[in-house]
Amino acid sequence: MQLNDKLTGKDRMRFGFQHSYSALPSTFYARVAPTPVTDPRLLVLNRSLAVDLGLEPNALEPEAAALFSGNQMPEDADPIAMAYAGHQFGVFVPSLGDGRAILLGELRGRDGVLRDLQLKGAGRTPFSRGGDGRAVVGPMLREYLVSEAMHAAIGMRCVRCSSMSSPASTPRPVRRTCPRSRS
Repeated sequence: MQLNDKLTGKDRMRFGFQHSYSALPSTFYARVAPTPVTDPRLLVLNRSLAVDLGLEPNALEPEAAALFSGNQMPEDADPIAMAYAGHQFGVFVPSLGDGRAILLGELRGRDGVLRDLQLKGAGRTPFSRGGDGRAVVGPMLREYLVSEAMHAAIGMRCVRCSSMSSPASTPRPVRRTCPRSRS
């Protein structure tokens, strides 16, 4: 990760992303932009994962809320929502996709493994159906704690969470089948 002197305007952080998915034909993804939030705040930064990904936690932390809320994009990000097909409710559906996950790019970790870096809950994508593309803090915190326990305690390779951020205020609930509080 290269940290420029200023992280505003044209001078933004570079993560060293690779972009193998956006090199595929456009039927495999949709180009999207995260939906900004008002005054994001950092809830947690997974410093050990940042190090594993070759990022510098001390340089990353001051901008993490803006970066991982989607309010600010790393210079080399190429945000896309992945399209896929599969079985849903027992029926094959040929056109599914990430309804609240936005892939910024891939990072090769210190171990040589290429990993996706996504924003989860950063707003609507063409695959969001009726939802708002946001995520509720409680389930996200549970996912973070469980994945870190699986990784650290039993050494299981799994999806890991690099950070969690939230708007400082909660102007409206997250849209699901029934509205839910953001907390």
